[in-house]
Amino acid sequence: MIQPRSMIKVADNTGAKVLQCIQVLGGTKKRYAQLGDVFVGTVKEAEPRRDVKKHEVVRAVIIRQRQPYRRKDGTYIRFDDNACVILEGKTKEPRGGRVLGPVARELKEKGFDKIASLAKELV
Repeated sequence: MIQPRSMIKVADNTGAKVLQCIQVLGGTKKRYAQLGDVFVGTVKEAEPRRDVKKHEVVRAVIIRQRQPYRRKDGTYIRFDDNACVILEGKTKEPRGGRVLGPVARELKEKGFDKIASLAKELV
């Protein structure tokens, strides 16, 4: 469950390290984001001389969450951390060229095929 002001680790090679959620996209009353949801965030920590700078406002998608997520078959999946991937503008394409760590299978179902293919491990 990601909500406004949540700090989320960035799992790609754009140069950003930590994002802070500003707004969860998907309606006026949408309060929490979970696997595969897009949110607007600001970069709080970034590496110098990289693609994404500190204080930049970007869109990102959740690829891992600590809160257990219930799948259609009744099983639950949960990860050790909350992580996201920064997106290119208003598209579903990732801004970086690599995705670090495991990625939930739900991303491929929600249309983020490029992120799923870049990941080493789909869980």
